[in-house]
Amino acid sequence: MDPSTLGVALGAAIGLVMALTGAGGGVLAIPLLVFGLHLSLQQASPVGLLAVGLAAAVGAAIGLYQGKVRYRAAALIGAVGMLVAPIGVWLAHQLPNRPLLGAFALVLTYTAWRMLKRPTVATALPEAVLCRVNKADQRLIWTLPCARALAGTGVIAGLLSGLLGVGGGFVIVPALARYTDLEIRSIQVTSLAVIALVSLSGVSAAALHSPVPWAVALPFASGAVMALLAGQQVARRLDARRLQQAFAWFCLLVALLMLARALGWVAN
Repeated sequence: MDPSTLGVALGAAIGLVMALTGAGGGVLAIPLLVFGLHLSLQQASPVGLLAVGLAAAVGAAIGLYQGKVRYRAAALIGAVGMLVAPIGVWLAHQLPNRPLLGAFALVLTYTAWRMLKRPTVATALPEAVLCRVNKADQRLIWTLPCARALAGTGVIAGLLSGLLGVGGGFVIVPALARYTDLEIRSIQVTSLAVIALVSLSGVSAAALHSPVPWAVALPFASGAVMALLAGQQVARRLDARRLQQAFAWFCLLVALLMLARALGWVAN
């Protein structure tokens, strides 16, 4: 298959996953780029971030138009993540490829385990809710514990974004589900808004360290955006529990392949 066509097809898989879950795009973008297009992790990271960031921005814009994005929460998490992401990018360029692949495999395994343990975003326990929704206007009620929890989420999402080339949605969605009482659709599109911001910082920092392979990045990003737009039209009709369980098992399979490559058991 022509590399550009393959890039569009692989990017479409990422956009579809983001449309259906609000997360997971970045953790699958890197393995697809590494195995499908034979990039190193350092090359794949900015390409994956660009695709995930653009698709997330489109999804967030739709959510904002619908009044579902909690933009103040997204701005706080995103601002902190944007500040931390360049640190992760710097670390990624100091480390060899195989240890990074191993780290990515562990992150992917943890993501899958969390989804299998709690296959859908559940309602947070009352004592864990630090950011409550005002029932009158559906906005979050801000407190110091709420701000701390969201800022901490931004630190983790930003570091993983820069270090491993992931958008951080697999961190943001569970965090919003735990610390807020937002409904699921609002959690998903708020996560997409944060991913868009953090990915922008990660791509910019990565471009300063090495050239972005645009011949791969543009088809891959185009496929992700188109699939996200199409996927959002069918997401509400699907069984979220079964969808996320299937996604979790797929993540485990990819994690095993990544770990095998990190250990030298699978050739490049």
